[in-house]
Amino acid sequence: MSRAILGVCTIELGMDGVYSLKEKRSIIQPLIRRLQSEFNASVAEIEDLDSWNSAVIAAAVVGNDSQYVNSVLSKIADWVETQGRDVEVLDHTIEIF
Repeated sequence: MSRAILGVCTIELGMDGVYSLKEKRSIIQPLIRRLQSEFNASVAEIEDLDSWNSAVIAAAVVGNDSQYVNSVLSKIADWVETQGRDVEVLDHTIEIF
């Protein structure tokens, strides 16, 4: 029987020039939807929900190969770094379970 591998990538984001939760949502929501679409991952904002200029999102991927799961999560972090408009990646971590 194959074993399920779960990986989680947590990404801390900074957003300069954002002065309302509405403006923050207009940046974070499309980012989350694009990540879900591009990588077939579960993505959600998990911390700093009431902060205007920061956010923490997490992406989860399940597979049967830890190298594959780690690869997808690394690609997600790289994608946010290069494609995430109006956000700066402050830090990210990847955990494999």
